[in-house]
Amino acid sequence: MKVSVGYLCVAVMLALVLNGTIAPVFAAAGDTATSSAANTAATALDKYLDNLKTLRASFLQTLADSQGREIDRATGTLIVVRPGKFSWDIHPQTGDTDKGAGQLMVSDGRNLWFFDRDLEQVTVKPVDAALSATPAMLLSGTVNVRKNFKVAPAGQREGLDWVLVEPQGADADFKDALFGFANGELKRMILEDKLGQTATIMFDHIERNVPVSPQETTFTPPKGADLIGTPRK
Repeated sequence: MKVSVGYLCVAVMLALVLNGTIAPVFAAAGDTATSSAANTAATALDKYLDNLKTLRASFLQTLADSQGREIDRATGTLIVVRPGKFSWDIHPQTGDTDKGAGQLMVSDGRNLWFFDRDLEQVTVKPVDAALSATPAMLLSGTVNVRKNFKVAPAGQREGLDWVLVEPQGADADFKDALFGFANGELKRMILEDKLGQTATIMFDHIERNVPVSPQETTFTPPKGADLIGTPRK
C-alpha cells in the first residue's frame, strides 16, 4: 500500500492532538486582540483531552480521490501515552490481509520513527525536528497555533459533534481537518489534503486511561531494514 500525504497527515496530526499539544488553543481565550471567540472557545475536542493520559483504539481508514471515489482502505491501531508518545500501526485491508505489509509510526518521546514494511525502510528524526515541519507543526508546540490555525466548533451532522481545524497559511500539506464526537467520545476524523484526497478514520474499541507497557511506544529497527536518519540518543 502506497502511503499518501493525506495518510501521513492524519497519523501525525491525530497522535499529536491526543498527546495534548493542541489544548492551549482553547485554554486562553482573549489572549490576543485578533483571536476570534470561535477560535478560543472550548470545543468537544478540548473537553475530550481533559484528564486524558492514555488511549488505545482500533480504526478503519479510507482514502478517496478528488472525485469521491475510494482508492484505498486500511485498518490499524492507535496507542497514545501523553505527553509525547504514540504508536500508529496500519495495514492494507484486502481479502488476504498481509500483516507484513503496511506502515508503523512510533514516537518514543525522543525520536519519531516511520517504518515502511513494504520497502523494508526505516526513517527516523528527532521529535522536535520532525514535528516542526508541516503538517505536524499544527500541534507540535513549535509554532504559535493561534497565528497559524483556526480551531472552531463545526456543528452537528450524522449524529456527531464536529470540530474544524484549518491552517491559515499556505504552507501546510492539508486543507482542513474535522474531528467528530458522540457523547464526548472521538468517533471519526476527516482530513482533506491539497491534492483533493480525503482520508476518513472511523474509530472503534476505544479505551481511555488504560495501562500501556513501555514496549508499545518504543521502536527498534528490524534487522536488515535500511535506516535513513540518525536517532537522538
